[in-house]
Amino acid sequence: MKNENQLPVNTSCMSKVCVPSYGVMALSGLLGGVSAILFGVFLYTGLPGQMALGFNEQTNLFIDALLCFLFFLQHSLMVRNGFRKWLSGFIPQDYLGAIYSIFSGIFLVILMLFWQKSTSFQVDLDGMAYFFMRVLFFLSIIGFYVTFRSLRPFDPLGIREIVIHLKGRTAKEPVFTVRGNYRLVRHPLYFFSLLLIWATVSVTTDRLLFNGLWTVWIIVGAMLEERDLVASFGDAYRNYQRNVPMLIPYKWRPWRHVNNQPKK
Repeated sequence: MKNENQLPVNTSCMSKVCVPSYGVMALSGLLGGVSAILFGVFLYTGLPGQMALGFNEQTNLFIDALLCFLFFLQHSLMVRNGFRKWLSGFIPQDYLGAIYSIFSGIFLVILMLFWQKSTSFQVDLDGMAYFFMRVLFFLSIIGFYVTFRSLRPFDPLGIREIVIHLKGRTAKEPVFTVRGNYRLVRHPLYFFSLLLIWATVSVTTDRLLFNGLWTVWIIVGAMLEERDLVASFGDAYRNYQRNVPMLIPYKWRPWRHVNNQPKK
């Protein structure tokens, strides 16, 4: 039976909500999606930077470290459950993913634009070493793609949540499911991120700084995320922790047990 109140709700949505909602989705796709692609190019080309500020080596490295820490702070703060709960007091819950994607894209673009190149300690690989690193880089990208497919429906830009909201539906509660690369390692996206940043053919001081800071941040971020996942899925995730390594897939036999448990 048709709900008589449905038409006014949809009409109101189209006139007052959909326009800004589509704007948020477009910004998320542009800043979140495009910046991620540009970041891959940024890593592949050796952190070129676009705005040389003309400072000395030490100041340049300080600026680079500051850019990394600003991105880490934004990224890690906005993904924490406590911050999301606080932010949902001002922004509808279904828009938080897109807002996170937009701000992550902004801070990532700032990092890429203002990154300062170092001229010291430059080592350029050649021969088989060069070939190996290039192959490793593209294998990491393939790993990202395969992992994303195993997460379907995966919504890194937060667009799907808004679409569901505009249709007047409620998103399903997440369940704990182990598929694809998650049977080999608990955080395959972080694992491939580590491979991606270290698969470089030119080593400079600023690249070593970048790689070191990002490696520490990824490891710490994985540990913090583990805490949130245990809080969400309880014993199901603890069992997963006992059977599957966190970051390095040293167990070559995939975990066969799959446990589905609604989020608490």
